[in-house]
Formats: sequence, C-alpha cells, structure tokens
Amino acid sequence: MAAPGSLPPSNPPLRQLAADYLAHAQTERRLAEGTLVNYRRDLDDLLQRAETLGAAQIESLHIRRWAAQLHAGGMSPRAIAARLSAWRSFFRWMGRLGFVAANPVQDVRAPKAAKPLPKALSVDQAVALAAYTPQETTSASHPHQAEPFATRSARAHAIAELLYSCGLRVSELTGLDVRASKTARGWIDWDAAEATVTGKGNKRRSVPIGRPALLALQQWLAVRSSLLRPEAEADAQAALFLGARGARLTPQRVWLELREHARAAGLDARVHPHMLRHSFASHVLQSSGDLRAVQELLGHSSIATTQVYTRLDFQHLAKVYDAAHPRARKKP
Repeated sequence: MAAPGSLPPSNPPLRQLAADYLAHAQTERRLAEGTLVNYRRDLDDLLQRAETLGAAQIESLHIRRWAAQLHAGGMSPRAIAARLSAWRSFFRWMGRLGFVAANPVQDVRAPKAAKPLPKALSVDQAVALAAYTPQETTSASHPHQAEPFATRSARAHAIAELLYSCGLRVSELTGLDVRASKTARGWIDWDAAEATVTGKGNKRRSVPIGRPALLALQQWLAVRSSLLRPEAEADAQAALFLGARGARLTPQRVWLELREHARAAGLDARVHPHMLRHSFASHVLQSSGDLRAVQELLGHSSIATTQVYTRLDFQHLAKVYDAAHPRARKKP
C-alpha cells in the first residue's frame, strides 16, 4: 500500500475502486442495506460522469460542474448534499489507500436550499378570524366544560385579535401582565393602547394595539376575574391571560385554543400563533411598503430577517397582476 499523500505506481480502474469501496462499506463499516443502496446509486452516477477519467484525474472543478448539472436537472439541494457526501466518503477512502493525493469533493458544497416562505393568511381570512366571536352552540364538544363558555369565548377572541393586531410571538403574548411592574416582562399600557413585550435576546419593544383588539381585551378583563383564585401566586395575579385552573396561560394552550377558534370560524388552514404574526407582517408591508417599520414592530435585530416578507408581498402583487393585467391573462 502506498503511503498517504502519494500515488501507487498503478491505479485500478475507477469502477473497480468503487466496487472495492462498497465491499468495504458492507463488510467493515457494516452499513445498513438501505444506505448501501444509496451509495451504489450515487457511485454509479459518479462513474458515468467520470467515464473517461481515472480517480487521480478528478478535480474539484469536475465535482462542481457535476453538482451544478444535478441542480439544473431538478435535484433538490438536500439530495445533492447527500450525493456529494457519498462521493466525499469514497474519495476519503481512496486517499487513505493512496489512490488519490487529495479529496476533490472536500470543499464542494451543495446549493443552499431555498428557505420556505412563511405561511400567512389572506387579509380576509385574518380579519374574519380576529373578529370571530364563538357561539355557544360551537362549544358543545369543548374539552374544558368546567370553564364557563363566556370566559373561553372572550379569551379566544382577545388572543386572536391581539396576535393579529400586534404580531406578537406566542411567548410574548403569554408573558403579558395586566399592568406594568418591576418584575413584568410585558404589559398592557391601557391609556397609550400599547403592548410592551420582551422578545428574543431580552429586547424590549412597544407595539400599538388596534381598537378592535383593545376592545376584545377589555371584554376579556371583564370575565378574567372569574378564573382568578384568592390563593393564586403572584404570577397568576399579574398575568393577563389565565387558563381554566387560574394559572398563567401556557403557549401550548394558546396553540390549541387558537386552532379550535380557527376551526369554529370556518378556516380550513391549520392556524397557529406564528401564522398570525406572519399575517400581521405581510399585511402591514403590503399596505405601507415600509420594511424598516415592520422590522421594528416585529422586533427583528436584522432587517435581513424581515426581508422574507417582501417575497410574500411580491407573491401578492404577482397575483394582482395575473388577475388584472390584460397581457397577463391566460388564453382560453
């Protein structure tokens, strides 16, 4: 065997090396059969692309070109990364045996996967959800029958209105207190109609509360006292949103109640708190075009994080164009 970093006097054909490597992976590394099937497929692809090349002749420029061809052919970035990983392991093995002087796949990376767009409701859907007030007939199968319907209804309505009005994270919503104090992480300023919250990185910000949301919060306060127990701890005494047992409402409970609220309102989408945050950001940006203001309202430390909503805004504009521009209409 040649010393690492030097080439042996004669190199076996690349196809023979691939067969030897697969045997090594099966007998010595004891890889699962499914993994071996994937490796065979990935190495077969390499052999076809390097048909006229020996192992030592393959360079990084070849690998980059082949990765680009895979991408152009429609392969996903994740699948390309897996294929490059198999090739990288193969060349690493050949390097240990002295068949190649360097690993040409070592510094080659797959294309970055496009970040999925955040899911947002349409304006009509978001407004309908926020404005919806449950009717008592919709609660017959509700799991918390011990809790008065008026309490559940007011809480669900206030949560939906506040999430959409302010674009809060669910942790920011559940961290709200009724009023400011030295220990509060968030609170409602009723006179200024603002919610002050502590977000990621302990960054504090204040967000305006719309009039419908403020009214829904006041309706919730009118029934909140029915859940507050005399022996409740200080945290429960201060919390804006209380659960059936009189303790501060948890993020998990908000997820469940918002989903039930959306279902009762007739929305097919699997609504969750962050979807209303996305909807808030997208709709404010559509109306104002002020990306910096949306960044401040969301509490993003970098505007690059906020820029994803410009893609949602472009989708909205593209739909308007397709529906309205005479030259965009499809032929019958």
